Amino acid sequence: MNIIGPDELIFGVTDAAAAEQFIADYGLLPRGQGRFEALDGTAVIIKAADDPSLPPKTLDTANMLRKTVYGVADEEALRAIAEELGRDREVKYLPDGSLECTDDVGFVLGFKVSRRRPVNLPAERVNAPGDLNRPVNTPVSPSAGPGAQPRPRTLSHVVYFVPDVERAEAFYTQRLGFRVSDRFIGMGPFLRPAGTIEHHTLFLIKTPPHMQGCEHFTFHMGGPGELLTAGWNLAHKGYQSYWGPGRHRFGSNWFWYFNSPLGCHIEYDADMDLHDDQWVPREVPAETDMSQVFLFDWREKWAPGGPPPKAE
Repeated sequence: MNIIGPDELIFGVTDAAAAEQFIADYGLLPRGQGRFEALDGTAVIIKAADDPSLPPKTLDTANMLRKTVYGVADEEALRAIAEELGRDREVKYLPDGSLECTDDVGFVLGFKVSRRRPVNLPAERVNAPGDLNRPVNTPVSPSAGPGAQPRPRTLSHVVYFVPDVERAEAFYTQRLGFRVSDRFIGMGPFLRPAGTIEHHTLFLIKTPPHMQGCEHFTFHMGGPGELLTAGWNLAHKGYQSYWGPGRHRFGSNWFWYFNSPLGCHIEYDADMDLHDDQWVPREVPAETDMSQVFLFDWREKWAPGGPPPKAE
């Protein structure tokens, strides 16, 4: 099944005004009616928790993610999904031409022909001794100046807390054709659908039932410089850094996580690995040292020098 990846995440929140302000400060572009887009049109949609247009709440937890909408390549892929999942569950056709159903562990899913727009922007450049193709007379700083706001390019991935991670993995791999890229033993798999070679668009983490829901989601930035600039801006707006900045081991992506008013964390990421079907998944214990190559701690203010400390 030619599923590309998540195109939209739809949230039903307790404070829509705070959630919309946060998502705008994160860097997504407001398009009206609670829709906020990355440069390629992938989006987060914010609605009040009691909005009647939302699908019914399926999880008896504090989860605010009401629906994950996957983009597919074409109508043929959409029909194949409807036929496969319609064998044992209700699959609704919505007025916009998309499908809606629920996975085996209670998350509401949507599927539609993707409307992602091409993003023709270069990656960040690096000047390194020994590289014969180093750019000359070309500044490689990702910032356009003080106060610059790098824009997220595309929706990268979503992470679910699930009590029955084995059942969830089986649904996505056996019913929807997702591949396992890597696995944390005792925690869960990194998964990617057939229509992408990104290291993962879905990560499953085993948790107690009362924690089930969205743990975090993230958008790709143009490189680590953009990630650091965007995270620095967000922190200076008063939002709380949760984890990072740093770099993951599996996927190799740079990361910076923040607390959000969407009932989950939100991440900036950049420079994720790409894998095809020749890749052999790695399996390692779920330990801190396995999750990160390195980790910085953000500080509001730091500078060397200054006056000597006062005498006691």
